Amino acid sequence: MSNTVIKVENLGKQYRLGDIGTGTISHDLNRWWARVRGKEDPFLKLGEVNDRTQKGISDFVWALKDVSFDVNQGDVLGIIGKNGAGKSTLLKILSRTTSPTTGSYKVKGRIASLLEVGTGFHPELSGRENIFLNGAILGMTKSEIKSKFDEIVDFSGVERYIDTPVKRYSSGMYVRLAFGVAAHLESEILIVDEVLAVGDQEFQDKCIGKMKNVSSSGRTVIFVSHNMAAVKSLCTKGILMSKGSIQYQGSMQETVQEYIKGMHQHSKFEINLKEYRTYKSSIIEFSKVELENLTEGSNKIYFNKNIKINFVIDCFEKIDNALLDCKINTIDGVELIHAMNQYSGELHSMDIGSYSLNLELQNNLQPGTYNLTFGIHRADGRTLEYVENCLPIEILSIASDDSTGHKYDFKLGYVRANSDWRLQKI
Repeated sequence: MSNTVIKVENLGKQYRLGDIGTGTISHDLNRWWARVRGKEDPFLKLGEVNDRTQKGISDFVWALKDVSFDVNQGDVLGIIGKNGAGKSTLLKILSRTTSPTTGSYKVKGRIASLLEVGTGFHPELSGRENIFLNGAILGMTKSEIKSKFDEIVDFSGVERYIDTPVKRYSSGMYVRLAFGVAAHLESEILIVDEVLAVGDQEFQDKCIGKMKNVSSSGRTVIFVSHNMAAVKSLCTKGILMSKGSIQYQGSMQETVQEYIKGMHQHSKFEINLKEYRTYKSSIIEFSKVELENLTEGSNKIYFNKNIKINFVIDCFEKIDNALLDCKINTIDGVELIHAMNQYSGELHSMDIGSYSLNLELQNNLQPGTYNLTFGIHRADGRTLEYVENCLPIEILSIASDDSTGHKYDFKLGYVRANSDWRLQKI
């Protein structure tokens, strides 16, 4: 069709584990000799799907395998899936920051992409200089960038620091400025990876609003996020990816339902936190999370009982006054309960080592199924670790001391829950 702006056909990307480039001189010679004779690359027959939770038998993995889809002008496409599904690799290929191993893709129009926090920024340059640098990389003229400069600065909210080197910016300030540049420069296609998890709620709402404005002007948006509420509100079409392949294509609503259905086909003991991390530093890590229940091995909680969650945290660097953060969301990502240790007037400091964290939350939820999100931040708000929608929690419709089965009707809405945080070194 004439209004197709992105066409992807049988796209594949293969990586060799542990090596830069293709690996060895012998592999390069074999590939060259195959090309000379008009034969297929012999190493394309090797490799496994990209399942990060399983130990493989091959050094070759397919980050993408046989991916095909079309995007029309003005479409707002949401791409969802667990970590390691191939979403970011696909966006890097479309943004021309890496090349595919097999297949082909065609893009009609100029692309502005925001793949990672500060991509294309030079840490020694100021925010002002980086706006002009990033704009030039995206193909804009100096006069075009000047005409948008004030809008970019106003949107990002970093006017006070615009002449400060960006290496002194927090991760939130970085992503504010980077998104402002990508969204305001006149490209036909805007690609946004899951960087909005770094920003605060106000900025996330601002970004969603901006992307809606971009799409309403006839430009195309491709959006990757773990926030199901955000993709449902913004996107009309959806792609669900799993292990490097497309598992489902359809409306965004249907795609989210397929994703949620697949998330709850396992027990809590099979949850691999790596699949649900949306932000990670090398400083600290959640290594385990489990629900403390009345029934062993169950994720069910009676409606009138507080929610008790046990975490194990591995700390690799001393952290003073850490902000501990926990949310309970509906299964499509709407936040209902939010608890932080600062709400109860206590911040926690951690030395190098492992810690057990026991959290008790006031339960104001009506019967249904919910998901757990949690994170750790520095006192200045910088996110160190964030895990989204990893643990399903089912609230039962009867009380533990009520055998009549009476259903209780609680108001479903956002609350700042009373909470008790207990941190202890193991």
